[in-house]
Amino acid sequence: MAIEVESTLAPDGRYRPPSPVPVDPGVPLPPDGLGYRFKRKVLGPPLHSEEIEEQRLGKPTALAVFASDNLSSSAYATEEILHVLIPLVGLAAFSLVVPITLAMVVVLGFLILSYRETIKEYPSAGGAYVVTRDNFGVVPAQVAGASLLTDYILTVAVSAAAGTAALVSAVGALRPYTVPIACFFIALVAYGNLRGVKESGKVFAVPTYFFIFNMALLLGIGLWKYVGGDLPVVGLLAEEAKEIDLREGLFYGAGIWGVLHAFASGGAAVTGVEAISNGVPAFREPAWKNARQTLVIMGIGLGIMFLGLSALAAQTKVGPSPTGTPTVIAQVGEAVFGSSGMGTALFYSLQLGTMLILIMAANTGFADFPRLASFQAGDSFLPRQLMKRGHRLVYSNGVIVLAGVAMLLVVATGGVVTKLIPLYAIGVFTGFTISQAGMVKHHLTHRQPGYHRSIVIQGVGCGLSFVVLVILAVTKFTDGAWVILLVLPIMVVLLLRLNGQYEVEAVELEHEVPAAATAPIMRRHVVLVFVDRLDAATARTIQYARSLTPDELRAVHFVIDDAHAAVLAESWRNLGLQRVSLELVACPDRRLTRAAVECVARELSDRETEVSVLLPERKYKGIWHRVLHDRTGEAIQEQVSKLAHANVTTVPFHFGSKAEAQLPVASYADSVQAEAHLRGPAPDPSGPLDVGGVAVAVNGRTAIIHAHWRERVTVVGRVRSLRVAPQHDAPTLELVLVDDTGAISVVFLGRRALAGVEVGSRMVVEGTVGVHKARLALLNPTYRLVI
Repeated sequence: MAIEVESTLAPDGRYRPPSPVPVDPGVPLPPDGLGYRFKRKVLGPPLHSEEIEEQRLGKPTALAVFASDNLSSSAYATEEILHVLIPLVGLAAFSLVVPITLAMVVVLGFLILSYRETIKEYPSAGGAYVVTRDNFGVVPAQVAGASLLTDYILTVAVSAAAGTAALVSAVGALRPYTVPIACFFIALVAYGNLRGVKESGKVFAVPTYFFIFNMALLLGIGLWKYVGGDLPVVGLLAEEAKEIDLREGLFYGAGIWGVLHAFASGGAAVTGVEAISNGVPAFREPAWKNARQTLVIMGIGLGIMFLGLSALAAQTKVGPSPTGTPTVIAQVGEAVFGSSGMGTALFYSLQLGTMLILIMAANTGFADFPRLASFQAGDSFLPRQLMKRGHRLVYSNGVIVLAGVAMLLVVATGGVVTKLIPLYAIGVFTGFTISQAGMVKHHLTHRQPGYHRSIVIQGVGCGLSFVVLVILAVTKFTDGAWVILLVLPIMVVLLLRLNGQYEVEAVELEHEVPAAATAPIMRRHVVLVFVDRLDAATARTIQYARSLTPDELRAVHFVIDDAHAAVLAESWRNLGLQRVSLELVACPDRRLTRAAVECVARELSDRETEVSVLLPERKYKGIWHRVLHDRTGEAIQEQVSKLAHANVTTVPFHFGSKAEAQLPVASYADSVQAEAHLRGPAPDPSGPLDVGGVAVAVNGRTAIIHAHWRERVTVVGRVRSLRVAPQHDAPTLELVLVDDTGAISVVFLGRRALAGVEVGSRMVVEGTVGVHKARLALLNPTYRLVI
């Protein structure tokens, strides 16, 4: 069938200018895949990149997102201290728990002051990783990065396990299902984060403030009863008790080692302090000021709750259960609230709040792990897939990886919090120590006003963190800390190996870029179409090959079956193609891939030929159909592409598609009518126009679809694409501006860039419509940006 070629002349012989490109070009697009439709249904519609500013958090929501891990530590830190002390000194443990808590609150205070400085100096986020990288180099930064990554993984695992323990403490019948429940909680928080930072923040804010409210009631009522002498003493079971002998020394027989061991266990209470410094960009502007204020609120809240719960535990003398449930906070709640109807309701409210905050504490890990992983991936120390923002502008791959690893930890430990805590705090205090040491070096290097005070704060914080780290490593070594002490060096080595691989690839890819890009092209270009049989897929490949207009074009068939080759040759003769011959190549050993490589190598032997190999690729709908057909084409593509100046392209043919291979061009009258239909009625020039979600009102504006050649127009739109000219070409900046009706080119001659103009910018452009590269365009127009 002959194809009518559209002329640029109208029937009356006059020049026929091009038309603006409509928003809907009328070309049928393939439907979205099942996976994308499911993702859209579950997670909601995708967020545009320009909406990332709208995802920033205010202080109340940010406190819930980044401080839930830190605040929730108060629910189990006291219990971890008592886990160590009670087997050593029995009832005397309750005389030591408050002093040890006070010591940990002092450490917390220095950490808060230290990270306030970090946020001010490094408001771009990254926390310990960025601080260490900038002050000590990339290798020490990987130690900090690996420490924090393990910390966030364990944050999720510990939070889910502790939340499950709180639930089982209230509903004992659920104890056999501890591990599945914990895994479900991890999946639930991961799902919330996949829906977006702002949306997850709103959801998770409720449990955080509900827990704070319940803790306020617990501490308030407990203090009231203590002052009034009504606070009951629950006590321990007889076999767990040990008489206090005041002559046994300052620590009632516990000894320095026992006290240090308990202090290390309570170190879990200060985890999560660094979370806010890692997420500064998530705050509303001024981000660093809001982050510092939120950090202080978080520290004060944790200090009050941690110290208050330890004091109540000391007065009521409740101890941890060997099975993990009921928890200390649950026992304190029962003692404070009593067994009346209102007391029972308050107890279950406390347990619900504790369970929710512990589960939501995992959100801190989900908020910071993907962000930190993206920093390390950007420095080529982690797979670069972790840099990509997903459907809802979150680092989806990081969220999924974190959830999977945390679930494995829960399964491996049976969801027991005490087994996870020794693994937990080592990474935390390693990051604390390195970060604060980096800040000391930063202040010594830059010597900004007041740097002496900052050095004292950071130095004391670094020293305290290091002491706690050493205590943790020694006292918790046999409890499981050895695992982290072994895993961290292995992780650092793996990160460095991965970086080395990326560096090798980068050198290989970039070394010859200038020479290769500017090298003269080969004298000849030969296109070979590898043909197995003559069908629609082969015909489509030949059609594409003809459009390349090479110096030589021929089809190649490797003869394995003589009879099949003879039939193919006869069909080719009858096809009547011009300038496309069929070459039959002997392949007696039936090694198709080898024969294909040798065929291409012969064409390349003169060192002056570029060869393009085209392979028909038959696309099948179902997996069953794919199994029925071989993968010879993939093997040929892999081997042939290894030859220098040999290029392999597959031309797809989709089975079941009703798209036509060739579409006749409409007549002039039909095209004019279709154009008028696409343009539609002119919009109200005084009304506002939606540009990328922003309503812009411009007097006398013209919808892009109604722009005519040689007409002066004012159009409003968003920059969909931007073309950058190479340095040696004439300076030209080409934009494609779109509104809700169509698209038009905007060309600035003599310019390579315009301040503030980038992909996604909104512009008001005024000028006379001309033609550039066969498209309507505004040449050197006046413009202004729309904020």
